[in-house]
Amino acid sequence: MKKYFVLFLAIGLVLVNCKKNDDDGVTPVVATEDPVEDPVVEDPVVETLADYPVQLFMWQAMNAYYFWQSDVPDLADSKLDLAEADFVDFLSAKDNPSDFFFDICNNHINVVGEAAAVDRFSFLSEDYRDLVQGFSGVSKSDGVEFGLSLYSGNNIFGYVRYIVPGSDADGKDVKRGDIFTGINGTSLNLDNYQDLLFGDIDTYIMNFATIENNTISPNGRELSLTKQEGLSENPILISKVIERDGIKIGYLLYNSFIATYDEQLNDAFGEFKTAGVTELILDFRYNGGGRVSSAIQIASSVYGTKTDELFLKARYNDKIQSSFNPGDGEDNFFSTTLNDTPINALDLSRVYVIATGSSASASELVMNGLEPYVDVVHVGTTTVGKNEFSVTFVDDRDNGFIYNADREANINPDNQWAIQPLLGRNENADGFSDYTGGLIPDHVLQEDITNLNNLGDPIEPLLALTLSVISGSTGKTNFEPIFPVDLISSSAVMKVTNNTMLMDGLIKPSVTKDKQ
Repeated sequence: MKKYFVLFLAIGLVLVNCKKNDDDGVTPVVATEDPVEDPVVEDPVVETLADYPVQLFMWQAMNAYYFWQSDVPDLADSKLDLAEADFVDFLSAKDNPSDFFFDICNNHINVVGEAAAVDRFSFLSEDYRDLVQGFSGVSKSDGVEFGLSLYSGNNIFGYVRYIVPGSDADGKDVKRGDIFTGINGTSLNLDNYQDLLFGDIDTYIMNFATIENNTISPNGRELSLTKQEGLSENPILISKVIERDGIKIGYLLYNSFIATYDEQLNDAFGEFKTAGVTELILDFRYNGGGRVSSAIQIASSVYGTKTDELFLKARYNDKIQSSFNPGDGEDNFFSTTLNDTPINALDLSRVYVIATGSSASASELVMNGLEPYVDVVHVGTTTVGKNEFSVTFVDDRDNGFIYNADREANINPDNQWAIQPLLGRNENADGFSDYTGGLIPDHVLQEDITNLNNLGDPIEPLLALTLSVISGSTGKTNFEPIFPVDLISSSAVMKVTNNTMLMDGLIKPSVTKDKQ
């Protein structure tokens, strides 16, 4: 506990003046002592738990729910037995709530680096509203979705993956396959790309380049782009039926699991069903995850509305698991959307999934959850390996800190922070969840910078390879990339749904304990 003491001392001076003697005819005068002031001691400033509401909220939520709680000494239940002064000392050791959060995580990547990290994906936000909007597909963006790759030492180039409809970039001279190497005239490299691309600059100049003979060179073309607040992106970028050799194939390019668009997602499967598709391609190549409920809906549309069959089994920490009754934390396939609309199901025995190193969380959950029931044919590259799920927590103590849109008025007005820690792992019906290293493709193919083509076009390499697998003609075409992507990052890092598997409603707000 921090205490501050201030002590003031008053010193009295004794001044004595003497006359020579009484014969001088002057009455001797003796100076009296100045009044001595009592020492003034201010009361020490005693800090309490109320002085650290953000850290206290974080600790209590993490102590109750964090997947690795039992492995982290700073999250041990024994801290509840500390005297308040000692507990306040612990909370106050990190004035910055962000530092406090990452330090109490289990070897978080932000603290120990990727090589030693146990927790690679827990994160937080200073304002819970930013998280809520992000999970609804609303963000601040110019609409250029891109990947970043290394070339020539530590230099970086970007390539445009697609343009978000209705964005600032929509309608401008920028398209899929364009290459850029600089921002505002500064060449991108490992040291500056985060500041240049993901910093606070809203309007900037993108400097383009050209690839010739496997060499990337600036070409002098540039374009001004502006990030706009509140950009909504429909995750269903392409939904179409492709006919090949008499086979009707449904193709869905789906970029994020966002519940706001679940009804449109169901409509897309309704169109597939009406068209009589017998094969399905789910293109998750840029899908970093999102809501588990949307993942279960897609899986149900693929396999069927078999509500008596298990899709996932959520495994939490021992504290939560011990509070469960049989069947708690489990979800079967759905028969309706969250809005009670009957799900359009194709009842397939096989599904083709295009997935890459940008596919994570809920994307991987669909693949793993369907595996016990459906032949999942994976085309692309190894996925991220994000097999943990999370929940949004806010300072709403009476609801166990779990965010609920109907309870925003109950969130502590002095603490608007939100945390998104990892809570557990989802097993499939076979009990499998061990894919931290990513899901391995059956047919390997990287994107080729020199041959991207338009998404959804049957000649686009990843789609073309998938179609050839369906038709059984994979040996007739050479799909080997000329200039493969060496991905180091992408614009998806700015999306809340990236590398996120957001669980809905599977835990009850009853396991937290207050520090008395």
